[in-house]
Amino acid sequence: MSQRQQLMRIFEIDRRVRAGLYPNAESLARDLEVSKRVIYKDRAYMIDQLRAPLATDRQRGGWYYTEPAYVLPNVMVTRGELLAFFLSVELAQRYVGTAFQEPLQSAVQKLSQTLKGDITVDLDALHQHYTFVPPPLMETNIQTLMTIHRAIHEQRLLAIGYFANTTGQHTERVVEPYHLNNTKGDWYLLTYDLSRQAERTFHVGRIQSCRVLPDKFVRRESISIEAWLRTAFGAEGGGEPVEVAIRFDAYQARWIRERHWHATARLEPHDDGGVTLRLWTSGLGEVQRWVMQYGSHAEVLAPASLRRAVAEEARKMRAIYGAE
Repeated sequence: MSQRQQLMRIFEIDRRVRAGLYPNAESLARDLEVSKRVIYKDRAYMIDQLRAPLATDRQRGGWYYTEPAYVLPNVMVTRGELLAFFLSVELAQRYVGTAFQEPLQSAVQKLSQTLKGDITVDLDALHQHYTFVPPPLMETNIQTLMTIHRAIHEQRLLAIGYFANTTGQHTERVVEPYHLNNTKGDWYLLTYDLSRQAERTFHVGRIQSCRVLPDKFVRRESISIEAWLRTAFGAEGGGEPVEVAIRFDAYQARWIRERHWHATARLEPHDDGGVTLRLWTSGLGEVQRWVMQYGSHAEVLAPASLRRAVAEEARKMRAIYGAE
């Protein structure tokens, strides 16, 4: 058993004792789904290490504190646990005002109650010291996510009605659902689309209808979620990855050096202070949108198709702004 699990059991033993419920090894083992031997070890730890004045009331058949004022000593949390808590707060902030707000805040509150000792976390005070500004997010139907999760777990085909922004059309699809991926707060479903006979990614926020079909499917060995995530750029992936090379001038290179942009990324420095970023990805549409935000500070070197796409978009922009 992990220390974290033991800690949670000790908190529960303490809670029941304080509530006057007179817990014993049998009831605790049943409710916490462990053996009585584990519970007795927890009790011994409380008595020997935490100096808990636990005693047995023979008439009531359970344990009580001989000193009612006793409290558990401060328990230090690990850095990893505290980091997990802060990340959970950030996640909750991303979904303020959505259907996820209440369950996430409840989960954060429960986590905060386990952070005892030298670290005190007050959610209200936390807002005074930390600000999490979420990106603009599409509203996601929580029931749709639950339906998708069920289809993935049971390996059943999924019928979806989807609105594609690229074409402006609504289509009906039957897909093999493989994975839910959250990128920058938005949910994406990784699938094998039976009508297209190819891997496809769908933004869950654009799924207008969703139902699990009775037919089951066998996961295709050719589809690797790990490989998809490794070669995707942002939320876009699937297909054969190609090498992308982007040269940034000395000014923009200062910011490019600061971050790890991709699992396959490597930087090549230049004498003038600039850098060339190289990576392998199949998400060229996402790369194009990303690189164009840097304007004249970035130049696509490869592949040729991406360079042409950026050049064409630049020509269209010049047609709009050229007169000025």
